[in-house]
Amino acid sequence: MNNYSSLETALATLQANKEKWAALAVPERETILAGSLATLVRLADSWVAASLAAKGFEARSLAEAEEWLFLGVVIRAIRTLRELFTAVRQNQSLLDGRIAERADGQVVVWVFPRHLWERLFLPGVSGAVWLEPGIGPAEAQRSQAELYRKWELKQPAEAKVALVLSAGNASMLPVIDTLHKLFVENQVVLLKINPVNGYLWPFIEEIFQPLISRGFLRIVEGDAAVGAFLCQHPAVDVLHMTGSARTFEAITFGSGPEGEQRKKKRTPVQTRPFTCELGNISPVIIVPGQWSAREIEDQADQIVTWLVANAGFGCLTPRLIIQHQAWPQRQALVEAIDAILSRVATRPAYYPGSAAIHADFLAAHPEARQYGHVQDGHLPWTFIPGVAADNHDDICFRREAFGGIMAETALPGDDVADFLDRAVDFANERLWGSLNATLIVHPSVLREREAATAVERAISRLCYGAVTVNMAAFAVYYLQTLPWGGFPGHQMDDIQSGTGKTANFLLLPRPQKSILRSPFKKWFDPIRVTHPGAHAFARRLALFEAAPSLLKMPSLLWTAIK
Repeated sequence: MNNYSSLETALATLQANKEKWAALAVPERETILAGSLATLVRLADSWVAASLAAKGFEARSLAEAEEWLFLGVVIRAIRTLRELFTAVRQNQSLLDGRIAERADGQVVVWVFPRHLWERLFLPGVSGAVWLEPGIGPAEAQRSQAELYRKWELKQPAEAKVALVLSAGNASMLPVIDTLHKLFVENQVVLLKINPVNGYLWPFIEEIFQPLISRGFLRIVEGDAAVGAFLCQHPAVDVLHMTGSARTFEAITFGSGPEGEQRKKKRTPVQTRPFTCELGNISPVIIVPGQWSAREIEDQADQIVTWLVANAGFGCLTPRLIIQHQAWPQRQALVEAIDAILSRVATRPAYYPGSAAIHADFLAAHPEARQYGHVQDGHLPWTFIPGVAADNHDDICFRREAFGGIMAETALPGDDVADFLDRAVDFANERLWGSLNATLIVHPSVLREREAATAVERAISRLCYGAVTVNMAAFAVYYLQTLPWGGFPGHQMDDIQSGTGKTANFLLLPRPQKSILRSPFKKWFDPIRVTHPGAHAFARRLALFEAAPSLLKMPSLLWTAIK
């Protein structure tokens, strides 16, 4: 869609209806969400099939499992919002008994598990949100979902039109960003779909027809010129994007030499509120411990699964493994990753520009290990072990490798605590971005008091918006109760992973970072590159999320086990 008169009409419609949306009652919103969820479930198989076809991925594969998980994200988001609205109508808090304080007074809100079935399904997994310092427990309780509690007193927030510029790499991104703007920030939305996932338009249009028919949502697509027109339009009150830092800078300062000068002088051409979720060089810190040969292979399998998901096109894809130089099993883990990657079939490199990025990394590291029988349109999986940690300007530390590329480096340390302190400093100070970081910790480490204390210190000191322990960063996003976004504090001239949060569907006040912990060894984990039935389990899980119950769990678990 590149008819500018149509864009003008869409914006005029949203401006005319933004006040109605801002004051729309909770029961009406619940009705809209219930209808959207039912339509989404009805279209689920077609949605996944269209996603696979658009990317050129095979059905009945790990790739299909990933697309079902993306769909499960949307289902969980809608269900979380409906549960929130039920609590608001009943004048209840979703945080009773879930607020705690750290020793330094920082407030922690425990948000996972919230249901018995979640506790049984993911035993030992826990998720918490750390709020920004300065918020006390009483304020946290009072401010949660404050928008809707004020609203019941007829004090809705100021009505606004939000322009959402969606990324093209994952099907859930435009939907989650739109839901967040509508229901968390109470703004009507003009959604510009990225051309890469333009195939989603008819699905989103049908699912959210109740919002479209009432003038609360409009969907458009187009090239960069259309995006520039919308970003500059006076009918747009606020902006949000998911994508690259380069795109953010072009919108904020303009392009070319003049844009660079404006960036240096901090004189933006775009001055309206602008939130963004951008890229990251996602570190995976391996805490040295006593691993068996089987555990090394299992963790390598897990890391490779995280890398190859969505062909490596993710802001949360692991990009750098950080190991202890003196850990006796360092090379064993590297070789286990090597062995598994050598058996994984390549996928189409569907995202524009990925071949050029891959070429840049190979030029910087011609020793990189490459895997797979590469067909037309594919790129090899690429692993670069042994990157020198003291080369601070290495491409692996300063540029996000968008695609199936991952590196490994090692740091010294007198013991576990010393290594961890160095690893956290390295991640915070040397790696570009602040979106997500992962620690892999063997239980033998946690049995040693000093080492266990060092792990907790690392979790606290990592300046990332999401920190996971023994779990994929994607799990934070999947659950939709842990807000997602860069660590607060980035400035417009050094935006890195962005500013603001998305997926804050419990409406927590000023979230700083999300922490998700899992046992080192899962009692079951079917979403693996080596699991032939991952797609069947993921489909059943996504549909289960629409109406979960204990009675449905046996069949879900049976699918995972078999």
